[in-house]
Amino acid sequence: MNATAPAPVRRLTVLYDTECSLCAFLRDWLLRQPQLVPLEPVPAGSAEARRRFPGLDHGATLDEITVVGDAGQVYRGPAAWVVTLWALREYRRLAHRLSTPAGARLAKGAVLAAAKWRGAQWHRGGGGTGPWGGRVYRRADGWAYDPGTGWTYDAPSCADGSCAPR
Repeated sequence: MNATAPAPVRRLTVLYDTECSLCAFLRDWLLRQPQLVPLEPVPAGSAEARRRFPGLDHGATLDEITVVGDAGQVYRGPAAWVVTLWALREYRRLAHRLSTPAGARLAKGAVLAAAKWRGAQWHRGGGGTGPWGGRVYRRADGWAYDPGTGWTYDAPSCADGSCAPR
């Protein structure tokens, strides 16, 4: 076998944001699809994700879809969407079309549209109230987003030993 040949993809781990209703919907949809390559959803930024992929920027996985192949391949953004569709029996042909230069622009547009929809859900309702009933979007890693003030960071307390290493 040629040492420079890319490793085959036999399994994909899809890191998804458990706080995002679109992400949860897509996770469930993916699991209902016939798969040519097994897909395993794992919550982004979770202890399990950190254990499996210690070298990954787990903060970034919460901001942008990330898919990891069984040989360590990392796909982000539009490439992550394309490789996930490639794993599905009914969508492999579409994935091949999206992997062309013209298709890549379409995939990027789809990712941006999903991000815009996701952001709109945070601001939905009166006064910027999100679907969870609060104004502020918080993460366990200390970052919080408020539509009025933007992103802020308040380091979590690790006094009880519950903090996951970054």
